Amino acid sequence: MIKVLAISGYKPFELGIFKKDHPSVLFIKAAIKKSLIPLVEEGLEWVLISGQLGVELWAAEVIFDLQLDFPDIKLAVITPFLDQEASWNENNKEWYESVLAQADFIDSVTKKGYEKPWQFRLKNQFFIEKSDGLLLLYDQEKEGSPKYLYELAVQYQKENTYPLELITFYDLQMIVEEEQYKQTDF
Repeated sequence: MIKVLAISGYKPFELGIFKKDHPSVLFIKAAIKKSLIPLVEEGLEWVLISGQLGVELWAAEVIFDLQLDFPDIKLAVITPFLDQEASWNENNKEWYESVLAQADFIDSVTKKGYEKPWQFRLKNQFFIEKSDGLLLLYDQEKEGSPKYLYELAVQYQKENTYPLELITFYDLQMIVEEEQYKQTDF
């Protein structure tokens, strides 16, 4: 049973999304929700994100929606380092701050500002070791930042029971078609 689930995936620009309210975001959030609901119904207690822009903050918004029906589900934002949002634009900082304001737990893996890429590797290692499974919006056809977490999870699976669920572009296409079908009036 998965009690703690890590969620990650692409950053918005890796998906060609440059606005928080881009129409594609609805489908991404629907895919995340579709994966989360069975886990929540089976006893999922915590979702871990690092607070990066894109899939992780959209997942946080999905958690906040789910909390209306499942008040026991909690969100932890554990950043790789302090002040990760320092170089972000104002809109992204506000979005991030709004997520932090609603999160149930906030901390950083390294208790200092950004120094080197090892902080991201340490965060990935922390997420794998502290969670019971990983939900990752990642498609092996399209490289990007989730690749490192994916590869670490696959490596970890060789010696541990560690469920890894991918949301691929095919899965997103299926969500788009399901939503379009729902809106078709016969």
